[in-house]
Amino acid sequence: MSYKKRLDGRKFDELRSIEAKVGVVKNATGSAYFKIGNTMAYAAVYGPRDLFPRFLKDPKRGLLRCNYNMMPFSGMGERVRPGPSRRSKEISMVTEGALLPVVNLENFPNSVVDVYIELPQTDAGSRCAGICAASMALADAGIAMKDLVGAVSVGLVDGQIVLDLNYDEEAYDKGDVADIPMAYIPNMDKFSLLQMDGKVKPEDLIKALELAKKGALEILKVQRNALKHRFEVVKNE
Repeated sequence: MSYKKRLDGRKFDELRSIEAKVGVVKNATGSAYFKIGNTMAYAAVYGPRDLFPRFLKDPKRGLLRCNYNMMPFSGMGERVRPGPSRRSKEISMVTEGALLPVVNLENFPNSVVDVYIELPQTDAGSRCAGICAASMALADAGIAMKDLVGAVSVGLVDGQIVLDLNYDEEAYDKGDVADIPMAYIPNMDKFSLLQMDGKVKPEDLIKALELAKKGALEILKVQRNALKHRFEVVKNE
């Protein structure tokens, strides 16, 4: 095992610095900004509103639609081509899956709640940052939710379990790397997202998920504080 010190100087169980704000897009029903390290995500919620085309309507529940988009020069690697891609569609789909367990769509029959996630700058962990921003934006929009969702990546770098990988760690070429994005719902004590890129032993996966849960709980504190600050400001106004 040669990875004995993280490339950016953090401890193995340490998150990157985090910033979170709510109510950042004036014309949206709800919105949020979430930054972790050098990865920034903005989320804007529109709705609930009437769903078209009509054949998609469900009289028993509403529909949640997420749209994830990385801006062309946002990545640390090659330029991202503008417009929908296979990757953006896949991340949009898993983002919906991560948020669906907490959103009470039964309150909005025949309606849709649209969530747009834009990333102007990324340094790994973009889907997790997008989920964190979207979760706060839904709460800001007043959508009934069972809980917030906290998301973070965890993984193995040359056999060492680390929390919140950055781009340099994902691209580490002196040993094997496994990246595991996850999303956690504390009230349910469940993971609503669990993906993996790489190989991990079962015992290491269990340790990694426990570390990820710890990191997600730290993120959830930041999310809640941002929402509390938002509504304190509104109340004082």
